[in-house]
Amino acid sequence: MPIVTSLSARGVLTLTLNRPEKHNALNAELLETLHAALLDARLDERVRVIVLTGAGASFCAGADIEYMRSMRELSEEENLGDARLLARCLRTLDEIDRPLIVRVNGNAFGGGIGLIACADVAIGVETAKLAFSEARLGIVPATISPYVVRAIGPRQARRLFVTALPFDAHEAQHIGLLHRTVAPADIDGEVERHIEAVLACGPLAVREAKQLVRKLETEHDRDALQEETAQLLAKLRMSDEGQEGLSAFLEKRRPRWLIRDA
Repeated sequence: MPIVTSLSARGVLTLTLNRPEKHNALNAELLETLHAALLDARLDERVRVIVLTGAGASFCAGADIEYMRSMRELSEEENLGDARLLARCLRTLDEIDRPLIVRVNGNAFGGGIGLIACADVAIGVETAKLAFSEARLGIVPATISPYVVRAIGPRQARRLFVTALPFDAHEAQHIGLLHRTVAPADIDGEVERHIEAVLACGPLAVREAKQLVRKLETEHDRDALQEETAQLLAKLRMSDEGQEGLSAFLEKRRPRWLIRDA
């Protein structure tokens, strides 16, 4: 299977890109399987947090070269359908309402960086190399650009898009693509630290927090924002989860939403 899925008792869904012999390069089968797994996760109330990672030495090498070679024989309309597949998968990854942690276990190029840019938390090994190499092939990182530019800003995107220069994990953290860089031996511990932090929060509050940030990105009417944010706070204060969180805090106990793996 191009994607391996695993759901723990705590509600941690791990999605592993599983083409290690191809450095987890993206093709239609992988993208379709990833998209289907995300749609399933969106409907599964057991899922509290999603971890996306890669099998083997690399995170994701971008588009599969053999797959891209086959695209040369297709019409522009057929190529458009393929491009829409990647675009749809990225949008679903970006908009999913559960917290998304991307565990960058190795090198990432092109479309693989697009996956990273969709993360709520991006943690990478300090040995990882990255590049937007599309321009060297006579194309551009078009479908990933909305997410990458949002993550690193237009100035950094212009430099890296037009030069296709490689950069390391430390620079990726400096420009905002990665949140944390760690030694390979420490990546699982760092990912677990963030998982535990998410699971300590109310599930509804976490989902609403993601939607709140999205609203702040797109809504520019200050009066509307003032009213909507006030209504959101009042709603969550009166929700079962809000009441439980406050009670647990006052009673110095763990809230009921905390679950340990069996």
